[in-house]
Amino acid sequence: QVQLVESGGGLVQAGGSLRLSCAASGRTLYDFSNYDMGWFRQRPGKEREFVAGLWTWTINIAYSDHVKCRFTASRDNTRNMVYLQMNKLTSEDTAVYYCAARKSGGDHYDYWGQGTQVSVSS
Repeated sequence: QVQLVESGGGLVQAGGSLRLSCAASGRTLYDFSNYDMGWFRQRPGKEREFVAGLWTWTINIAYSDHVKCRFTASRDNTRNMVYLQMNKLTSEDTAVYYCAARKSGGDHYDYWGQGTQVSVSS
């Protein structure tokens, strides 16, 4: 089992920034670098959506069009951490943000965090 815990959410004014963190742990987490990691969010009244993907098979990080050029995802495999730096936030970014993990090459994310709330005031 892999446990994921997000932190760093909060209330911020439009145009501001936040940095989310996700800590991974678990007795089966032998090599964090072999896990694909993802950030997702669920906006009020909307389905959960993809935000960013940090996949083991490419050095490129994938972003949704909604956040491209404003958000930066990164990972620190030595600390079993992933991060999401969010800049130029708008009210449309208000959502619960989730961290997710899957073993490299998997076709769906097996592990999810509990989520952290990000609220952007206009």
